[in-house]
Amino acid sequence: MMMLMMRKGSRNLWRKMGLKQILYSTNSLSDTLVNNSVRVLGPDLPEIWIPNPSSPSRPPPNIRRSPFIFNRQEQTAAVIDGKMMADEIRSEIANEVSRMKNSIGKVPGLAVVLVGERKDSQIYVRKKIAACEEVGIMSFMTELPKDCTEVQVLDAVSSYNLDPAVHGILVQLPLPQHMNEEKILNDVSLEKDVDGFHPVNMGNLAMTGRDPLFIPCTPKGCIELLLRSNVEIMGKKVAVIGRSNIAGLPTSLLLQRHHATVSVVHAFTKNPEKITREADIVISAAGVANLVRGHWLKPGAIVIDVGTNPVEDPDSESGYTLTGDVCYEEAIKVASAITPVPGGVGPMTIAMLLSNTLDSAKRAYRFS
Repeated sequence: MMMLMMRKGSRNLWRKMGLKQILYSTNSLSDTLVNNSVRVLGPDLPEIWIPNPSSPSRPPPNIRRSPFIFNRQEQTAAVIDGKMMADEIRSEIANEVSRMKNSIGKVPGLAVVLVGERKDSQIYVRKKIAACEEVGIMSFMTELPKDCTEVQVLDAVSSYNLDPAVHGILVQLPLPQHMNEEKILNDVSLEKDVDGFHPVNMGNLAMTGRDPLFIPCTPKGCIELLLRSNVEIMGKKVAVIGRSNIAGLPTSLLLQRHHATVSVVHAFTKNPEKITREADIVISAAGVANLVRGHWLKPGAIVIDVGTNPVEDPDSESGYTLTGDVCYEEAIKVASAITPVPGGVGPMTIAMLLSNTLDSAKRAYRFS
């Protein structure tokens, strides 16, 4: 009788907690609590953007042109020259690398692991290797075939983790579908995670009063673009479009550290243009060509376009042109400043990778 009363009492308590129809055993209670935690965390849904039917994937042919060449009578926005700023940063890094080499006879080292033969990945890696050579950073490279095993990738990462000449490790994404991307990225040493993707780095970025060893390169580049353009961030309304672990999410976290009021727009957001029209600064990292139209922007807004989307172009030698998330031809008539694609965020991302690698080497050698 006493046991029955206890069970009835427990059942009432569990009902108050919102837990239903559980068996009276330790395992079932544990399973229910785990399931409840998953429910609180929310469903893990794919981020699939559905472009507005009225938003073409590319501007009409008669206005499609280089972002640096336009009719000045049409333009109201200043161009934020990411390439020029990146060149300045690279020059500063080269000077520091030279000072380190002259002082202690050491230079930073960056290792890249490339899996597969994707042309875009190969191009990105070549640019990163060339940037290293330009500033005096030593580069290491491991290329593996697309059908290699996950163990082979992990072995390459492990060897670089143990190599004292390597201060930064970059696993070029995306990886082939048969590989566990999370597992491989987590295997990169925290002290060499110059991409800033390690959960500890991300966690410290999210928490007040804690400092990550590395800030992810693209978000860091976006903030540098704003700071070097003398754009005030504190107290401003900022709309971040996209929430990927590489760009959108860490960008929103970094903006909050600068005391901005941040709204995150994603594929499930209703009336996204209403949110972006209220923003003083719009940073788009959705990966959808020309998603952000002129009417999405508040007059005088600052626009940072992270998108680098290949759009079919029969007039181009490569068969495509790179287009941003923001319809540039419309945005320049509304915004007060905007980054072009290419020549905006891309060069800054590579510059930030070099900067993180230099910082890692300074820590390793206790060089200041």
